[in-house]
Amino acid sequence: MTAVPYDMRQNPGTDVFDPGFGIYVHWPFCAAKCPYCDFNSHVRHQPVDQPRFVQAFLKEMAAMRRLTGSRSVTSIFMGGGTPSLMAPETVDAILNGIARHWHVPDGIEITMEANPSSVEAERFRGYRAAGVNRVSLGVQALNDRDLKFLGRLHDVADALKAIRLARDIFPRMSFDLIYARPNQTVEEWDRELREAVSYAVDHLSLYQLTIEEGTPFYGLHKAGKLVVPDGEQSAVLYEATQEITEREGMPAYEVSNHARPGAESRHNLTYWRYGDYVGIGPGAHGRLTTGGAKIATATERRPEGWLELVEAGGHGMVDQELLEREAQADELLLMGLRLKEGIDLARWQTLSGRDPDPERERFLIEHGFIERLGNSRLRCTPAGMLILDAVVADLAC
Repeated sequence: MTAVPYDMRQNPGTDVFDPGFGIYVHWPFCAAKCPYCDFNSHVRHQPVDQPRFVQAFLKEMAAMRRLTGSRSVTSIFMGGGTPSLMAPETVDAILNGIARHWHVPDGIEITMEANPSSVEAERFRGYRAAGVNRVSLGVQALNDRDLKFLGRLHDVADALKAIRLARDIFPRMSFDLIYARPNQTVEEWDRELREAVSYAVDHLSLYQLTIEEGTPFYGLHKAGKLVVPDGEQSAVLYEATQEITEREGMPAYEVSNHARPGAESRHNLTYWRYGDYVGIGPGAHGRLTTGGAKIATATERRPEGWLELVEAGGHGMVDQELLEREAQADELLLMGLRLKEGIDLARWQTLSGRDPDPERERFLIEHGFIERLGNSRLRCTPAGMLILDAVVADLAC
């Protein structure tokens, strides 16, 4: 796929009426498994047969195209795993396959995740030539002590080199940081975040460290060998994050994502606005409207198992669930309240078949957790974002 200039008009960060139609491609392989990660990522000590996986991706695309029908793509996202372990030729073949199955307008957002340890200038240029116009770097910390603690294979020097390359080669660039790390103070995070903003182009993803079951960190935490900030300290760090990014011109548009106005991730907005998206590859999930119904799709998580399913039957899907309207309403609430813009009340009412419970809504408004924007939208306040799961659960009842 030939690279075309990125068109910011294709990334309407304020267009809340069209959630878009995204394509997500999952590359499941990593050079090493981070101790906090519960994503579907796998380490292989032998080279991955990339041409074989490409053919499987193309087969699964054909199966998904039969489900979606003809549609125009608004964003493409290659996630993982570590997609930057792919050869540029692999990326090119995948993007060309997407363009053969759906309409891909010039200039749409095409994002690829990359780890600083796997970054090479020529590889980056190859991705750009293939059509990638936005890169998302998994930096995670800007000091070597915490990078080692997080199990990352790069150091700060590698991270800064990757950031410089990304800024030079791609029209848009984002990078991730993890905060609320053990013993992290507000003062330390303030310095680190202000440094990060100075390197950023237009977007930052800032996640609190969470302890996920099944990870090495979970075992250490359960044994009392890993202590993370408590709820009060985490709230202080979160509030500091909002204040710093707002002051630096990169306010939050979602609970963990910050951008200069107009530079919001179009692909992620499709998720949060509850649009349709195709999930391709091992462990990929999708939400598709087909035949007037909304379905949730999921593919086999194990890469080799997925590969065998696709080669035998044309796709690796192991689950297709018809979502009842009430389930759709719950998902819309869960995703949409993460956004600063909130949810379209009329859309939620149409799906749920009811109005929000007046007593619950009044309680949440009086305590400063949610607010109405006229009669059309409902959103969380900054205080509500701190207890987002509880707010969602209350409104969904």
